[in-house]
Amino acid sequence: MTVALGAPTARRPAPAVLRRLPRVAGVLGALVGTALLVGALPWLSGVDPARSVLRAREEEGAPDAAALDAVRTQLDLPTNPVAGTLGFLGRLLTGDLGTSWVSRTPVVDTVLPALGISLTVAGTASLVALVLAGLLTVPALLRAADGRLRGGGVGAAVGGALSALPEFVLAVLLVAVFAVGWGLLPTTGFTGPEHLVLPVLALGVPAAGVLARLLAGAVAATAGESWVGTWRSAGVRRTTVAAALGRRAVGVVVPQVLLLLVGTLGAAAVVEAVFDIPGLGGIALGAALAQDVPVVQAAVVLLVAIGLLVGGGGVLAHRLLLGPALTGSGFTPETAAAGRRPQRAALAVATVLVVAVVAGLLRDPDAQDVGQRLAAPSWAHPFGADPLGRDVLARFGHGALVSVGLAVLLAALALVVGVAVGLLGCGDRAGVADVLNALPAVVTGIVVAAVAGPGLLSACVAVSLVAWIPLAVHTRTLAAEARASGFHVAALTGGAGRWHVLRRHLLPVVGPPVVRHALVRVPHASLALAGLSFLGLGAGAESPEWGRALAETTGYLERAPWVVAAPALGLVLLGVVAALADPAPER
Repeated sequence: MTVALGAPTARRPAPAVLRRLPRVAGVLGALVGTALLVGALPWLSGVDPARSVLRAREEEGAPDAAALDAVRTQLDLPTNPVAGTLGFLGRLLTGDLGTSWVSRTPVVDTVLPALGISLTVAGTASLVALVLAGLLTVPALLRAADGRLRGGGVGAAVGGALSALPEFVLAVLLVAVFAVGWGLLPTTGFTGPEHLVLPVLALGVPAAGVLARLLAGAVAATAGESWVGTWRSAGVRRTTVAAALGRRAVGVVVPQVLLLLVGTLGAAAVVEAVFDIPGLGGIALGAALAQDVPVVQAAVVLLVAIGLLVGGGGVLAHRLLLGPALTGSGFTPETAAAGRRPQRAALAVATVLVVAVVAGLLRDPDAQDVGQRLAAPSWAHPFGADPLGRDVLARFGHGALVSVGLAVLLAALALVVGVAVGLLGCGDRAGVADVLNALPAVVTGIVVAAVAGPGLLSACVAVSLVAWIPLAVHTRTLAAEARASGFHVAALTGGAGRWHVLRRHLLPVVGPPVVRHALVRVPHASLALAGLSFLGLGAGAESPEWGRALAETTGYLERAPWVVAAPALGLVLLGVVAALADPAPER
């Protein structure tokens, strides 16, 4: 028997258990790391927890040693972070979430009912968002079935605009119109189904915009696959092709759909504050402001558990929807050249936004005229004046440098990190990203503010910690499909190295849709910063940042809506530009 020289030696594949060890280790490491961080939270601020307890109970004056010892004895507070963290982990395993520093009652009696309320609100909002996003995607599906889809279609543009609506501004507007103005619905509380309507709309409409944008992008990408043209040439009915396109597109974004529930739980903190709903977000925010650290710890632990559960469910649903094709080289994803014709609508909207920003930059944002407080728009003040008599146009222009500039930087950073994690991670299974996704920007901002104090830098850190996660999950999903394709298998069989395959085969497939996703995340980052500023955890009182401007003026919505319109419209226009600037080619 003759053996050919240079023939590659066959390698026996590693057992499935060994292949799964790195994935399991990554998830466990993320869980343990998060638990250690949460357990050490009372000490991360550098303040003795016993002093924090007395401050949380609003006891003035410098406490003496006897008072501090009494607090430690009453709440069984450890004297060092190591013992405290280990004790927290030990109690967590038995279901004990600790005792509130303020109410002195078991935390579990507070957070579990609040979690039930938040899950009701967030779950209903997610369902509404899914229905609205599906309706917005139907035109794109029908046009794709006919071979006439260009870019993401109208649904992508509308979705981009809706995704840029700040939840808290929408919540205040809904209250002003439907509750106060027309008296149709209650303004606050949570005692019946009628109390669900306005909070669900405030959460569900922006979320529907994000989902519609992702679905439209998935439909546009799927429409270029070879099987679509084959079906049309074979005379398959339009509705059948559209249904198949829809199923294929949903398979791509289903992890994002399920992760929406956790993201909505985080965004609910702001909406719950507006509507005075005793949900988990509102409880955590109130606890952070009152320095009731055990309640914050419990909220973070519950969100982490939900995030891991939902993340794993998203991966499982993705595999069930795509079936054997995911592991049987059944995909032939195609890359298409970018469209040559510029997106004129996006350019027009961007031009309007840039002109307004430049016009504002030429004005003094700090000049005050007491006689012009809340003045209506005029030639002297085209956008009106704010409650302090400052020119709204000037504040708008200078605020854009902070809001848009920081959002672009954060989105670019999230893109780099998300693509790297998604491509270099362990396949298509739940991992670190799914664990960390349980900490939305608002909740992360609360934790960061508890450690480093509120401020714009803390808000940027909080947004950066979570902004890369949706991009990493999206990248991981697309990469899993690319690895199951014929050209990827052929490249590996031909002896191509890992970096060659990554550079020449995976990046061209994954890159364009994830870059478009990152564009959608620019207004999302702006909204996250705005939400933190609205809660007092972001930009300072004198900053013209759009979120801070909204926080200072939403109370004047009924008397002077123009003071709210400028920053809110800026965020909406930013979302429209991100949607219309989709580089998907014309087909």
